[in-house]
Amino acid sequence: MNAALCIDLGRIRYGPALALQQRLHALRREGKVPDVVLTLEHDPVITVGRSGNEEHILLSRDELARRGVEVFPVERGGDVTYHGPGQLVLYPILDLRERGRDLRRFVWALEEIMIRTTRAFGVEVHRRPGFPGVWHESGKLGAVGIHVRHWVTMHGLALNVDLKPNGFQWIVPCGIAGAKAVSLADVVDRPIPLARVKGALRAAAADVLGVGFVPVGGEVIAEWRSGCRIG
Repeated sequence: MNAALCIDLGRIRYGPALALQQRLHALRREGKVPDVVLTLEHDPVITVGRSGNEEHILLSRDELARRGVEVFPVERGGDVTYHGPGQLVLYPILDLRERGRDLRRFVWALEEIMIRTTRAFGVEVHRRPGFPGVWHESGKLGAVGIHVRHWVTMHGLALNVDLKPNGFQWIVPCGIAGAKAVSLADVVDRPIPLARVKGALRAAAADVLGVGFVPVGGEVIAEWRSGCRIG
């Protein structure tokens, strides 16, 4: 089993988290760090993927700003999505040259992590061919969007745990008209602490990705932010 750094960023704005991903992605491509997995919760943000259509954002930029929602164009695949409080995000920065260079298998793995995580709470979700992510009969519960350069991944998955607010109402999720996003808490009809789901998600990720996580503390992240190398 390979080791991977595990960094929990807590709740963070999208811009700093993206900058950290990009820096770690570059270091991983250069072989200066091992595989890294980030877990976090974003402040409200709408991201627009490479094939995104900004017409799928239903509110004006001024109205979004009034609600404290940022908008970011990003390099991941896919259309428009929302991240915000009550959603658990996992960004694996992995070198797929050591994993068979199989993008479909990697997307399958991200979906499998969410399937196993929700199952730990008694909720069964399924894949929907042609639409990356996981679905419950009442709506979409988790999304997948990735970017791969030189066979190193970034971005990843987002699992709706207890969205407050449910910012998917401000967009056409993934560009699918009529699509509805739901939370795990909606399905089980009770509040679920994000920390409990985070533990289940990490366990599923370690198993599916075949890694042993090495926690990285805040002092190492501070060193990175000051320009020092992680590792």
